[in-house]
Amino acid sequence: MSDLRLIRTDSEHPGFRGLVALLDQDLAIRDGDDHAFYAQFNQVDTIKEVVVAYRRELPVACGAIKFFSSTAAEVKRMFVHPDHRKQGIAAKVLNELENWATELGFSSCVLETGKKQPEAIALYQKMGYQLTPNYGQYIGVDNSVCMSKPLIAKP
Repeated sequence: MSDLRLIRTDSEHPGFRGLVALLDQDLAIRDGDDHAFYAQFNQVDTIKEVVVAYRRELPVACGAIKFFSSTAAEVKRMFVHPDHRKQGIAAKVLNELENWATELGFSSCVLETGKKQPEAIALYQKMGYQLTPNYGQYIGVDNSVCMSKPLIAKP
């Protein structure tokens, strides 16, 4: 996997846009009738911090962070192309997002995922995220799983 390259960019990046289109197709299937509710919170136009993973010259994974509070960044739009899953790429993207959040002065990350995304929940738990009460627009939404993780500033 030494040919994996991570770049920091923004939501205008064409590789990110292409991967997000695939993510949205996947979520439409998984979420079914709930998809429209979630889609309204997943707009990418205002996201300034995006990580795209490349294998050779192909964008294969992505993730983003955005402002959540003065101390927390929210992880958004995590996705690995199906042909590149189970290779540790998502963990590398998430780690890069956490490093970036720390550099921006955030002391924690929060995120929301769905009960119909067990592989995402497993990844986040493996990476040290803990279940938290649902926040914001996800309060009372049965399918939503919210998590958080404190960030440790690296010297």
